[in-house]
Amino acid sequence: MSAKNVEPVVENGTEIFFPLSKLKKSPKNARKTPHSEVAIEAYAASIAAKGILQNLVVEPELDAEGAATGFYFVTIGEGRRLAQLLRVKRKEIKKTAIRCIVDTTNDPHEISLDENVTRENMHPADQFEAFKKLADERGFGAEEIAARFGVTPHVVRQRLRLGAVSTKLMQVYRDGGLTLEQLMAFAVTEDHARQEAVFERLSHNRDATTIRRLLTETHVAATDRRAAFVGVEAYTEAGGTILRDLFTEDRGGYFEDVALLDLLVTAKLGREANAVRETEGWRWTEAHLDFPHAHGLSRTRPVELSVDNQAPLEAARREVDQFRMEPDGR
Repeated sequence: MSAKNVEPVVENGTEIFFPLSKLKKSPKNARKTPHSEVAIEAYAASIAAKGILQNLVVEPELDAEGAATGFYFVTIGEGRRLAQLLRVKRKEIKKTAIRCIVDTTNDPHEISLDENVTRENMHPADQFEAFKKLADERGFGAEEIAARFGVTPHVVRQRLRLGAVSTKLMQVYRDGGLTLEQLMAFAVTEDHARQEAVFERLSHNRDATTIRRLLTETHVAATDRRAAFVGVEAYTEAGGTILRDLFTEDRGGYFEDVALLDLLVTAKLGREANAVRETEGWRWTEAHLDFPHAHGLSRTRPVELSVDNQAPLEAARREVDQFRMEPDGR
């Protein structure tokens, strides 16, 4: 009989590259709830951009007789293992080796728990500013940052906008004086002076809706009749800018240049008035942004005539037309 092949056990503390195919999920891992697809996508994006920054910690798999099988259980780093498997499945990479540290001394369950518990998440303010630093100093756009961190471009744009909030207000947020919802309300504009001025105006009422209202009170909502009349395309082609709220449904944003908008409205109304005068035969027409009640005139509205009244009206019109056609009105 031939002797059974026995896999050598790698010593504790050894740093070694193991083939991905030799790594298994550990039954002793404290995390019982599976990693979400979103989390695995984020791991995969991070690894694709920067490589695996933190070693996996593994222990050898032993058979019933206590002999090494040649496989290793991942005690710490299961998410990174799954991310690499996903990348292999997508054919982004070939089957590859992963840098691991063998730990046969510590209790696998305890250190996997420690990995997930003994940590402190980065403060959101630090995260917002760090994303903005990537954009400012490395020139990364929202799409590239999103690809490197496994999030959507919209999420990145939100974080970049939050990172652009006044440093004074950001510190108030760090100190607990503002909630994230209130900070998002301030991020409706990137004008630091205006943000700080509105903050100083706030009393006990710091409701996010109030903050947004104060920050946009000098603008015109896209739902305003003037904005709807002119249209976004004509306004922006004339050099107008639109303020967008990335955190709420802003229904088209806010037109920032009110003077330009009113000018465009007046010009378009003038063209409409001229067209009405020419097509309907009025002697004169005037265009106003609002109905000028003080001019002494009143509104006229079409009236549906009865059959009995329609005939005399038509006869009068023919008489007027005939009068206009005669020389000198004779």
